[in-house]
Amino acid sequence: MLDDTNQLAENKLILLYLLDRIGIHITRNQLTEIVLENNLVNYFLLQQYITELEASKFIETINKDKTKVLSLTKQGKNVLSLFISRIPKDVIEKIEKYIGDKIHNIKKELFLHADYTIEQNNTFIVNLKAEENEVTLIDIKVNVPSKKHAIDLCQNWKSNSSKIYNDIMKILLEY
Repeated sequence: MLDDTNQLAENKLILLYLLDRIGIHITRNQLTEIVLENNLVNYFLLQQYITELEASKFIETINKDKTKVLSLTKQGKNVLSLFISRIPKDVIEKIEKYIGDKIHNIKKELFLHADYTIEQNNTFIVNLKAEENEVTLIDIKVNVPSKKHAIDLCQNWKSNSSKIYNDIMKILLEY
């Protein structure tokens, strides 16, 4: 019984540590992906832990640009600082390596938005947006004639946003 309680506490501390070390708000799905990729906790326990951490006010879900993201609270940071030594060193090393390797992709996912809506006359409005440090760099709405064009624009934005942004800025500054 005591081992189960210790494992429960350790797993919750690992989640708090992950949120703290990533340093940005991430979605529940992103946290789930990170935890599962690193075999830290199984899916069902993870979902239970997230719910319990929210109920304890150690993490919170906030709305950011129509997306729900997880945030470590001040109370969660305090608990982590008090009990961080309970997280095994090999787990910390695994998390640090993962974050070092993947943080760019995680940030890219969060700060790039690409979606579309259908209009009355069967045209599509594509919204492409990039943010950095909670500042909007660019926010473009484009009307396109087909769903295929809308999907292509969204995919191109997600794949090549830096180049597209730089090209747009270069063109705009040249005129």
